[in-house]
Amino acid sequence: MADKTKKYAENVKGKYFVDNECIKCDACVMCAPKNFGMDEDDGHAFVVKQPTTTEEETLCREALEGCPVEAIGNNGDNE
Repeated sequence: MADKTKKYAENVKGKYFVDNECIKCDACVMCAPKNFGMDEDDGHAFVVKQPTTTEEETLCREALEGCPVEAIGNNGDNE
């Protein structure tokens, strides 16, 4: 389970985030490319845009559920 105390600083404010357990597999970016991006320096994923549509919410949830190391979190609020 992702830990919001270990989330990457690049994550935009909001309920979805990626923490430092990310293994740079790119699965979240392939699933929800409007919402996840990869750091150009070391390749970890982070949230570039919180979902604003039902479709984006569904894709972000799919990315969270499909993350092989559970590095994507949803803290349920807009912190």
